[in-house]
Amino acid sequence: MTKTLLLLPGDGIGPEVIAEARKVIARLNEIAALDLAVEERPFGGTSYNLYGTPLTDETRDLALASDAVLMGAVGGPQWAGNPRDKRPESGLLSLRKAMDAFANLRPAICFEALADASSLKREVVAGLDIMIVRELTSGVYFGDKKITTHADGSRSAYDVQAYTQAEIERVARVAFELARGRSNRVVSAEKSNVMDTGLLWREVVTALHKAEYTDVQLEHELADSLAMQLVRNPKRYDVIVTDNLFGDILSDEASMLTGSIGLLPSAALSTAGRPGLYEPVHGSAPDIAGKGWANPLAAILSLGMALRWSLERPDLDDRLNAAVKAALAGGARTRDLGGALSTAEMGDAVIAAL
Repeated sequence: MTKTLLLLPGDGIGPEVIAEARKVIARLNEIAALDLAVEERPFGGTSYNLYGTPLTDETRDLALASDAVLMGAVGGPQWAGNPRDKRPESGLLSLRKAMDAFANLRPAICFEALADASSLKREVVAGLDIMIVRELTSGVYFGDKKITTHADGSRSAYDVQAYTQAEIERVARVAFELARGRSNRVVSAEKSNVMDTGLLWREVVTALHKAEYTDVQLEHELADSLAMQLVRNPKRYDVIVTDNLFGDILSDEASMLTGSIGLLPSAALSTAGRPGLYEPVHGSAPDIAGKGWANPLAAILSLGMALRWSLERPDLDDRLNAAVKAALAGGARTRDLGGALSTAEMGDAVIAAL
């Protein structure tokens, strides 16, 4: 049965890297019996320029009707002055909320060919394979927020961090289930020493573990301590589960362990039967947009995650990962990795390795 994939190229380097993912889709349709229908729509700042909104109702509805959504990155300085609800990032937050894409899977894998590309020593990062599970549709990014100007001209602001037991349980359950297919270890990160949401997080994760997942090893760690240990001894971690804010920070830190943020894909999963949202971890990089320098591997590997988690072709995710490893082992490198290949040439190298 034909599956449907919605492409949202976004802004900056987004269209360049998504174009390489589209090339990979075309090749897999040819050689691997991938029966995939592809639609494409403007998103983020590009959509705002065309329609006055970063996410149109039509694009949202099409996303909800698809089997999976693969997007580039959004944002750029030209939209920084927009009202908050008209900024490209608000379109992304709205799409995640509409899709209820609550469990963000962010793998940090160090490819053997790139163990020397990290700023850390080879022995610290070689063989690294971490999965960060980030709660994605609640927390401080979605809480009440306001900037107030007072009578004396001074200003103050607040952003509310809020979590329910149900929101914590469902993302923790994803982490525990993932761990059962890996090394059966989960570290839960929060700030229970100073935040009530962190205290609730620890209590809920502990209770769920005791009730359903005693076969999985569970540790709790304060998020700031975990950030330090990620640099000191990252291979002690396997699955990390944390909230929206800390997950955002820790996954970006973990990306640098691998050599380049341009290598890291992500998946945002919803409840069973609903589409998943897939995207590179990197941003829109407006400073290099249009130059053909962007690394497309994160977008290509995000396609691989879509094949595994939403499109029922985990075999092609394995094949795509093997092709990326082969291309890197053969010396294919974009500028962020110290090479000279263009975005399109790097995509071609992966396709050749398929």
